[in-house]
Amino acid sequence: MATCDESADSIDRVPGRVEIPKLTARSVILSALLGLDSPDASITGIVAMATDLGLRESTVRVALTRLVAAGDLERTNGRCRLSPRLLERQQRQDHALHPARRDWDGMWDLAVVTVGSESSTERALLRDTLQKARLGEIREGVWARPANLDLEFSPDLRRRLNLFRAAPEEASTDLASRLFTPSAWASSADELLDALAAAPGIANRFEIAAAIVRHILRDPLLPGELLPEPWPGDRLRDAYEEFRNELTGLAARHMASDRG
Repeated sequence: MATCDESADSIDRVPGRVEIPKLTARSVILSALLGLDSPDASITGIVAMATDLGLRESTVRVALTRLVAAGDLERTNGRCRLSPRLLERQQRQDHALHPARRDWDGMWDLAVVTVGSESSTERALLRDTLQKARLGEIREGVWARPANLDLEFSPDLRRRLNLFRAAPEEASTDLASRLFTPSAWASSADELLDALAAAPGIANRFEIAAAIVRHILRDPLLPGELLPEPWPGDRLRDAYEEFRNELTGLAARHMASDRG
């Protein structure tokens, strides 16, 4: 069960650099549906689970209405179902949470932008896509990362890039540190692990789990040779999966009886 990102105006902070989103009806509803075997559930079950987490019933019902209006949910005969668009997004997120990595031979993948964008919106989208592919920007239009992942680009993006594989003259540890700052990522991961361990209840753990998901998605997935020790990546994923199982159990208790 993947918790869903919330807007930046609903966050608290814990000591350090970690931002914790507040529990919202939207995130609870989507997280519950994304974690079930079948991506639909009765509205009664959704409301019962959300109120069990401390949310008001009226707030949950308003959130359901807004999610349907936004096209995130489809509502039929007292049940809600994730839209195809949201299901596709969840599949991409699952791949990002559990990516396939290969042994690293010391080479780096380079992506050079050869067809530029005409608008600032297109340029921002290009940068966001390359960052989500876990590349770092060496200079404008030149992106790189260690060649331990399979890079996948849409056909439209692929036609705008020239891809190369090369060995940098700069030491790989220094280049990785400059492009991805893994020590900063590790420090934030440790803060999240401490916050999750100290959280007094499931609602608090839910909030922290949402921050953990976002942080895992920013993991540069560098080869072990380039990571500072100790590296908390696996511990953070394990902690998230433990919470995911807890929340899935809560959702199942409220919704299983409503399934036909």
